[in-house]
Amino acid sequence: MIRATHAVRSLAFAFILALLAGCGSDEERPLAPAQPITDGDSCHVCGMLISDLPGPKGQVYLNRDEAVRKFCSTTDMFAFLLQPENETQLSHAWVHDVAVTPWASPADDAFILASEAWYVVEHERRGAMGHTLASFREQHHADAFRETHGGRVLAFQEIDLELLAELGRQDADRHSDNHGMQNGMSHDDGARGSGMEGHQH
Repeated sequence: MIRATHAVRSLAFAFILALLAGCGSDEERPLAPAQPITDGDSCHVCGMLISDLPGPKGQVYLNRDEAVRKFCSTTDMFAFLLQPENETQLSHAWVHDVAVTPWASPADDAFILASEAWYVVEHERRGAMGHTLASFREQHHADAFRETHGGRVLAFQEIDLELLAELGRQDADRHSDNHGMQNGMSHDDGARGSGMEGHQH
């Protein structure tokens, strides 16, 4: 009888331990929330002050620790988390839903899970350091943004390093074209001021 009681107690103790272990598992643990963007926060990739820049921002949590990494743009966020050593460690990430918050200064209460968002790429709006991926909770909001500002809509899983590289090249080409146009205008203005009206360059 004593042996039977001891066995029952051992089984009960093992059951309690199993329950406690389950409660502490990664699957049951709530996701770490997005953190407020403060005036002193700098981008984990480029070091720029995040609050000074327009467009949606990103935040990333890796499995190996609970520290949040903040980014001045969704582009920088993806550039970080798509690195092989980070991609395998990703817990979750947050981005702004720019359908419900101003583009120039996104609010802290507008963060959504990056994995569930829709992204518009190759659009005309500029974010931090140039092009950034416009992020939305709802696909129809992404579609409406695309109709107004151009580009195409992608899901989280469709974004890779090759796409980011192509967006970077397009942004560099656009910057080069704009710079050339500005130089041309300045040259024309100088010609007019020198009595060279009508001279074609």
